[in-house]
Amino acid sequence: MNRSTLRVFLTGAGMGAADAVPGVSGGTIAFISGFYAELIHTIRQFGPGAFGAWRRGGLKGLAQHLNLAFLVPLLAGVALALFSVAHLTVWLMDTYPLLLDGFFFGLVAASMLVVYEARTRFKWRYLVALALGLWLARSLPSLMPLLLTVGSDSLVIVLAGSIAISAMLLPGVSGSFLLLSMGLYGTVMQAIRGLDMGIILLFGGGCAIGLMLFSRLLSWLLDRYYAATMQLLLGFIIGSLPLLWPWRELLRYQIGPDKQLIPLAHRYLLPEDYAMLTGQSAQTLGVIALMAAGALLVMALSRHAKRRTLQPDRAELNATRTSADQQET
Repeated sequence: MNRSTLRVFLTGAGMGAADAVPGVSGGTIAFISGFYAELIHTIRQFGPGAFGAWRRGGLKGLAQHLNLAFLVPLLAGVALALFSVAHLTVWLMDTYPLLLDGFFFGLVAASMLVVYEARTRFKWRYLVALALGLWLARSLPSLMPLLLTVGSDSLVIVLAGSIAISAMLLPGVSGSFLLLSMGLYGTVMQAIRGLDMGIILLFGGGCAIGLMLFSRLLSWLLDRYYAATMQLLLGFIIGSLPLLWPWRELLRYQIGPDKQLIPLAHRYLLPEDYAMLTGQSAQTLGVIALMAAGALLVMALSRHAKRRTLQPDRAELNATRTSADQQET
């Protein structure tokens, strides 16, 4: 396993572990690792064009068309994390919630700088995309309980998979949090832990549908409206930050179909107010230290991603952005 393949594998593991935590998106991990655009365009390749590639070039042509040299180690990392690291992550979420939230808050906050650095020249109309991203990040969780009204339990699981995987492709939008908002987070995590193949196959089928459709939309947006799409993603990331603020008080909630608590509204506190309200330690120094660690990790990954050999040539990337800007003009 060479260094680049190992890095792709570790990125996949990071995505899988992040996706297990409500409030964190695997798409954020892909973005700060420098693999986001390649991931979206690779997923887009799964479609009728794959049959043509197979007929023309056989298995080798199909592997090149689907970018399996990238996708296989990435998915292997995701799978390993979901069946192993995710258990540790969920345990940490239950046992050390403030410290885990602090680490991911720093990680997601610093990822805003990565998205900002990917900008082209600013235009005022990009504020519309930024505002749309903010609104969607804040509004989507409140809309998710409506999914439960479709009736069929199997259809609900399929739709949940489609929505969750689509959210996981977006930096800042947590598919796990949307599952929690639907009241299905516990159901899906228990199915993964217990290898309940009925639920896993239904959920996986929904994920496949979501990937096929949503990746094409994202790829089209990145190709034609790169700068505006970056602002949209920035809005998603900013909108997700309150969900990770460690010191918060739950104000409103509802009970999901699997008896799981679904948060609806929080009040965000300072550490001393949190300690006074709960009677528990705010763990301020530890949380701040892990915030800094998360931020430093993102900046290190971003700096390394700019130098990696898999990154597109700067001239080619600039040409793509310029073309997209011209089409937006």
